[in-house]
Amino acid sequence: MRNSSTNDAHFDTFVLDKGIFSNVFDKDIRRVYIYKKAERLAKAIHLVAPAFRNSLALREKLDLIAIGLVDAAVLPPALARTALSRELLALSSVLSIARAGGLLSPMNADLIARESHLLLQEVASYEEPRLALPDAPTLAALAKSAEGQMRQITERPVRQAPQAAHKGQSISDNKGHNSRKAAILEILNDKGPSYIKDISVIVRDVSEKTIQRELQALVAEGRVVRSGERRWTTYSLKDSIATN
Repeated sequence: MRNSSTNDAHFDTFVLDKGIFSNVFDKDIRRVYIYKKAERLAKAIHLVAPAFRNSLALREKLDLIAIGLVDAAVLPPALARTALSRELLALSSVLSIARAGGLLSPMNADLIARESHLLLQEVASYEEPRLALPDAPTLAALAKSAEGQMRQITERPVRQAPQAAHKGQSISDNKGHNSRKAAILEILNDKGPSYIKDISVIVRDVSEKTIQRELQALVAEGRVVRSGERRWTTYSLKDSIATN
């Protein structure tokens, strides 16, 4: 018989089977990583379940959460984010009840809470890939693409430097400001309600503070709606329609 470590290795590679990787996770390795973290948390929950032998209701709830975490991790990204967040919230409540009732040791409760927090961070920072993973291009196709890009660069007209829009701010500054707004509006239009962290993983050339200022300006203009407080604050398009 194979030992347990050999079996674990087999199941760890099974999730990267070509058919599963393509059909379930759409060739997105980040989704596989989130799935494995959800599976690891479900295992940890199962290991502490015997501590709830005097509270069958809480143990049944834990079992449902463990299964729910794994089920949620294979859903499409938008649905997985909501489902995983819901299961993690329920887990947080059960842990709080268990600690208050002395059912779970502080060490085990902290272990589960830490794994839950790490999974929540991964879910919050997940960014759907904008490009699929097609077959590798040929050298001829790469050369043709590079040639076309060089032609666009050499044929691009040279523009005169713009004059300052007003004292202390140039037109290029305004363009950068407006382009960030446009990018944020596009992201909100594509993804729906989003956290600042969700936007920052796509708009990478500025800090989260800058993105927050842009969002506040868009809220003041009536183009974006803010919901929630502090770390749970989300932003969405007003009436779900992007404007220029």
